[in-house]
Amino acid sequence: MRVAMAMQPAAMLVPIAANQVWVRPMARALKRTQAVIAPDFGVDGPDFSAERAVAALYGLPVAGIDEAGRGPWAGPVVAAAAILDLSRPPIEGLNDSKKLTEAQREHLFEVISNEAIAFGVGVATHAEIDEINIRRATHLAMVRAVEALGLGGVRPSAALVDGDDPPALDIPTRALVRGDGSSYSIAAASILAKVTRDRLMVAMDAQYPGYGFARHKGYGTAHHAEALLRLGCCPIHRLTFAPCRSVGQGLDQPGGPGV
Repeated sequence: MRVAMAMQPAAMLVPIAANQVWVRPMARALKRTQAVIAPDFGVDGPDFSAERAVAALYGLPVAGIDEAGRGPWAGPVVAAAAILDLSRPPIEGLNDSKKLTEAQREHLFEVISNEAIAFGVGVATHAEIDEINIRRATHLAMVRAVEALGLGGVRPSAALVDGDDPPALDIPTRALVRGDGSSYSIAAASILAKVTRDRLMVAMDAQYPGYGFARHKGYGTAHHAEALLRLGCCPIHRLTFAPCRSVGQGLDQPGGPGV
C-alpha cells in the first residue's frame, strides 16, 4: 500500500489567470469524461462492477475518487483517491461513509489504509475556497488526490468519480452518480476523505475553542450558528459563505476574533 497527501497552503495560492495554460488539456480531458447513472452498477450496494467495466476499456488500476466538506461553513474540502485490489474479496463492511457510524468509519479507515493498493488525499483550504469558489476548490482537491497517488509511485489508468461533476483529469474519467453507494473504490475514497477531514476539524477545535468544530465539523448546525453570533468568524471560516457574510463580524473588522 502506498499513500501520499497533496495540499497547498493558502499563502501559495495560484492565481486563477495562471491556470489558463491548462485550458486545452482540461478540455481534452473533459471529452474523455462520461457520466454513468448508479443503478447501472451495484444496485444492491457497492461492488466492483463499475471498476471492472472501466478496466475493460482502459486497463488497471482504476481509482475511486470522492470528497468531504463541500457544504460546511468552515474548514477545508478534502478529497481522496483509492485504488483497491479487484482480485481480492471486498473489505468487510465497506460502504458509503454517510451510511456508517463514526466508529465504523474510523475502523474502516485503518483497514483501507492497510489493504488498499494505494490511496492519496488532497486538500483545498478555506482560503482557496474563498479564492476560487467551492466547486473549483473541490475539483482542485480531487486533482491533488490523484497527484498524491503519483507521488506514491502509482498512476491510475482511469478514474471513477462520485457525482455528476468530475474534475478535468489527464486520465479517462467516469462520473458515477451515487457512486459512493455503488462502487467499492469510491466508497473507500469517501471514508478516507471523511475521516481525514473530521480529524482536521477536531484539531481545529483545539486551536479555535468555542465553535464546537469537534462536534459539528464546521457544518451549519444551530450550535455553530449560535457560536458565530457570539464569537464572530474565526480564521478558518469560509468568508464567501452566507453565514460569515451576514454575521457582520469578519476577520478584518476591529475587535473581530482574527485581529
